[in-house]
Amino acid sequence: MNSVFLTDQGKVRLHNEDAGGVFINQDGNRLAVVADGMGGHRAGDVASGMTLSHLKQEWEASKGITTADVAEKWLMEQISKVNGMLFEHANNHLECDGMGTTIVAAITTDGFAALAHIGDSRGYILNESGFSQITEDHSLVNELVRTGQITKEDAEHHPRKNVLLRALGTERTVEMDIKTITFEEGDILLLCSDGLSNKVSENELAEILVMEVDLTQRASTLITLANDYGGEDNITLTIVEFPKSGKGDV
Repeated sequence: MNSVFLTDQGKVRLHNEDAGGVFINQDGNRLAVVADGMGGHRAGDVASGMTLSHLKQEWEASKGITTADVAEKWLMEQISKVNGMLFEHANNHLECDGMGTTIVAAITTDGFAALAHIGDSRGYILNESGFSQITEDHSLVNELVRTGQITKEDAEHHPRKNVLLRALGTERTVEMDIKTITFEEGDILLLCSDGLSNKVSENELAEILVMEVDLTQRASTLITLANDYGGEDNITLTIVEFPKSGKGDV
C-alpha cells in the first residue's frame, strides 16, 4: 500500500485551517484523514488540529480492526468522541465559539476501505469502473441539487456554495455518513478538502491520479493545478494507492 498527504495554504488565505495525514496502526493498516476547519480568530485550525491529533493517537494505538463492521464502528465512536471534545472546547473558550471542521476519514486494508464523512470534504475512488465521488456533500447547495431546485451546473457558482448543513464540533451530537467499499489491487482512494474539489474537475483529478509518476508528484501536481486556477482556499489531500503486484510499499 502506498500513501501520501499534502497540504497547501493556497494563494489567498492568510493561514491554513486544514489538517490531514495518513497513519498506520499496530496491524499495518492505514487511516487517511482530511479536516477543513472553520471559525473566526483562527479557531478553524484549532478544530481541525484537535480532530487530527485525537484520531492519529487512537489509530496508532489500535489493532484488530480487520473487518468492515469493526472499522465502521471505530470510525463512528472516535469521530463522535472528537465531536464532543470540540463542542466542549468551543463552549469553554470564547475565542473558539462556533468553531468546527469538516472531516472525511478512511480506514484502508487489503480488501476494503471504510469511510466516514461530515461536511463537504470529499472522497473519490479510482478503480476498474472508472473515477467516482463516494461521499455526498452535506451542504445547502448539494441539497438544492439533490431535491431538483437547481442544476449541478448552477451549484458551481451559487453564492451560498460554502454553507454547510453539518460540521464536526458545532452541535453536541452529530450525524455522519459511513460506508464501506471494496479496495483492491490497482485502486486509488483520494480524500480532499474543497480547496481542491472546487477548483479541479473530476476529469482532471482522474487524469493526474493515473500518471506514471510517484504518488508525491501526483499529489503535488493536483495542488499546483488548484493554485493555478486561483487557489482561493487551503488545499489538502491524501491519496492511498493499492498497487498492482510487483510495485513497492511506501
